[in-house]
Amino acid sequence: MEKQGLNQNYNSPPPPPYQAEQTTAVVFQQQPMVTVQLFREAPVRTRCPHCGSDVITSTMFETGTVTWLACAITAFVGCWLGCCLIPFCVDGCKDVVHSCPNCQQVVGRYNRM
Repeated sequence: MEKQGLNQNYNSPPPPPYQAEQTTAVVFQQQPMVTVQLFREAPVRTRCPHCGSDVITSTMFETGTVTWLACAITAFVGCWLGCCLIPFCVDGCKDVVHSCPNCQQVVGRYNRM
């Protein structure tokens, strides 16, 4: 009888292997928020990409394509004695350059054309 008991021990299936609980880690990667800043004639509040400061931009007007077109059209109409230079004095005809007041770097532009 003992012999049968020993055989049963040898023929029995091995115990199941130890199984640890499997945990799954879920990682959420948040995309950086992209904001589109519209630059027009007025100063805007923005973050300077050069120095990283949160600033209100300073604006400066530069002669652009619209200024030259207005001058050419005025001269073509017949106002060539000096009236064709008026668009160079009107800020409404010029492009607007926005710059950072801290680092003086250009942050954005508003081209009229």
